[in-house]
Amino acid sequence: MSTETITLKLPISLAKELNSANQTFLINILERGLRDLKIEQALNQYIQNDMSFGAAAEQANVPQSILARYAYAKGIEPPFSHETLAEELGEISCQ
Repeated sequence: MSTETITLKLPISLAKELNSANQTFLINILERGLRDLKIEQALNQYIQNDMSFGAAAEQANVPQSILARYAYAKGIEPPFSHETLAEELGEISCQ
């Protein structure tokens, strides 16, 4: 994996909290935050009828079943497609 160094200006309180964290932990925080932000933006576009649920899942780079879970958590009723059903059944049979 190639890497790149970036510099961020953070509020002092946040910088102090993250100062002792290791690089793996910080990368994990950034990856999770970016994923959640993409999901939130995709759901907002779906709510505003700017895109279909499938397109929103594609934009967020997650399966529709994952996007549906986030939607339900926000009180949004996602459409129920054959693809989502297949994903859900696949997850249930694998558990």
